[in-house]
Amino acid sequence: MRDMRYLSGVATISLDVRRCVGCGLCEAVCPHGVLAVAEGKAEIVDRDGCMECGACVTNCPTGAVTVTPGVGCAAYILQVWLKGKAKASCC
Repeated sequence: MRDMRYLSGVATISLDVRRCVGCGLCEAVCPHGVLAVAEGKAEIVDRDGCMECGACVTNCPTGAVTVTPGVGCAAYILQVWLKGKAKASCC
């Protein structure tokens, strides 16, 4: 979903490829296609698409993926979608 952007370069997602077992759960649960599995390991393919929801972190069985939810203001993005820009507020 390359059209889903808020601020470039602020997403806190990180991946420790040494801990990754290539199970693909992170890729399966990410709503924006931020992660993909190639050659048996996950990789971050669209960092700026990360809305920091934490789905990848919650589902990673080895703790290879980390993110600090809300730093990229995912809450604001969701509020704009649900309430409209005039009624949204940032954390």
